[in-house]
Amino acid sequence: MKKAFSCANTGLRALSGALGRVGMSPVSFAAFVMLALIPVIFSNNEYIIRLSVSCLIFGTLAMGFDLSAGFIGVPNWGYASLMGLGCYTSALLQSNFGITPWIGMIVSGFAATLIGFLIAFLTLRMDGVFAALLSWFVGIILMTVIAAMPQITRGAMGLRVEPLFETPWATPYFYVIFGICIIAFMCLKLITKSHLGLAFLTLGQDMEAARTSGISPLRYRTINFIISCFIGGVVGGFYAHFVCILTPNVLSTKNTVQVLVLAYIGGRGSIWGPLLAAFIILPIFESMNSLLELKYIIYGVLLILVMIFFPGGLSSLLRKAKDFCVQKIGPLLGQR
Repeated sequence: MKKAFSCANTGLRALSGALGRVGMSPVSFAAFVMLALIPVIFSNNEYIIRLSVSCLIFGTLAMGFDLSAGFIGVPNWGYASLMGLGCYTSALLQSNFGITPWIGMIVSGFAATLIGFLIAFLTLRMDGVFAALLSWFVGIILMTVIAAMPQITRGAMGLRVEPLFETPWATPYFYVIFGICIIAFMCLKLITKSHLGLAFLTLGQDMEAARTSGISPLRYRTINFIISCFIGGVVGGFYAHFVCILTPNVLSTKNTVQVLVLAYIGGRGSIWGPLLAAFIILPIFESMNSLLELKYIIYGVLLILVMIFFPGGLSSLLRKAKDFCVQKIGPLLGQR
């Protein structure tokens, strides 16, 4: 038994090393494989597939949000507005210029990156709260501009967007956002494990210590912020062609609150925690749609409770459970 356990442990370390080079771990790889099987397992349940698409959309947004909030301590309160900018960018490029959504999603990412760069350049020399506030104000301005230009955006009447696929089924959309989610996850994990990630963490913990170590706060915080914004823009471009109708409400603060709740409940600075939280929290709150706006109050109460009693979020709880298993159960298996 001891020899078998040793061989299995060696094989697991080899697998972990191979997956680690692409930003994965055996657990995250297994989780993504299970996610990929959702449309197969629930092929006759369109509701679950569409709900899974929503979980992937907001889970990916929450991962991007976590890069700034969890690593450099700058919560982007206008994150939904950047997603909304991506929505309208891709939609208008297709309707006015005939540009395919596959290119439009990338352009949407760069449009959000440009706004993110301007916010970062103006505010990230100072405390992160200034960037948070300015991004919120920019979001309000963008929503107002879109609502005030009905000749271009159709304002509150709603902009009709061509779907990504000529099918009423959600399965093709699931695999597109699934691919976006995996790429975002792997890139974010590789970034956070690199020297960039170390610089981000140092800036988030003690900016003055980082500055004395030769780390430029403005440079590295700007890099962090625009990467986060790019993810929001790309997901927004996909979202436009998934829902197929856009109103200025897509830029509203309540969508940022939803992303923020997932990031904080999942655990800041973990990347994978917000994605896990999306598949736990969103189905629960989907069942509360009859409560209308009351569910956003519940969001707020839940966020307060988590920040008081479980500040590390789900990722912290799972890490503690993993450490317990390694310390208590591992030696027992090795002795047999």
